[in-house]
Amino acid sequence: MHMSDSPALGTWTMAAFHQSPDPDRESVADLLLQVRQGAPDAMDRLFSLVYAQLRRIAHRRLQGERLGHTLSTTGLVHETYLKLVDQSRIDWQDRGHFFAMAARAMRQILVDYARRYHTQRRGGGLQRVALTDGSAVEEQADLMLAVHEALGRLADVNERLSQVVECRYFAGLTEEETAVALGVTARTVGRDWVKAKGWLYQELRG
Repeated sequence: MHMSDSPALGTWTMAAFHQSPDPDRESVADLLLQVRQGAPDAMDRLFSLVYAQLRRIAHRRLQGERLGHTLSTTGLVHETYLKLVDQSRIDWQDRGHFFAMAARAMRQILVDYARRYHTQRRGGGLQRVALTDGSAVEEQADLMLAVHEALGRLADVNERLSQVVECRYFAGLTEEETAVALGVTARTVGRDWVKAKGWLYQELRG
């Protein structure tokens, strides 16, 4: 479903994403503190502040994506917002924590779309999506779901490696962005990414 077909989103408005707060008056850290304190419009202002970066991240992640869904860059950012704003019990720590949670939200959204695609393929009562290359789309959906399930097992072995995959594969973060999200160095992310890919290769082959 296109985001434009969605019902009204409560008190939140699309305009909140496109406002440009004065960077001298507010920072991500300040707004996260306000979110923790329950300020009613703090999350809207926070997303307005980081919207451009989240949009770049979402655009990178969806480039070449062929899961047979209609999710756009804007749609992924807005659905990420809705998932995050619903997390009222999160004890937001810092900018890195925010982007780590955004990566997790994107993972959940993309996996949900992959699952819906499989439901449609099985004729589960939903309207089929017209696809130009069904085999390629199905392979991508299968891979995404397989990686998602494998990450649960990887987290039991090494949680940080699992988090690196979540950031790099599902959210499309760069090494530097992943480093900020996880509170480590970019070099550490690079090493962890190599290890994680090796583990996943062996796991998915089995």
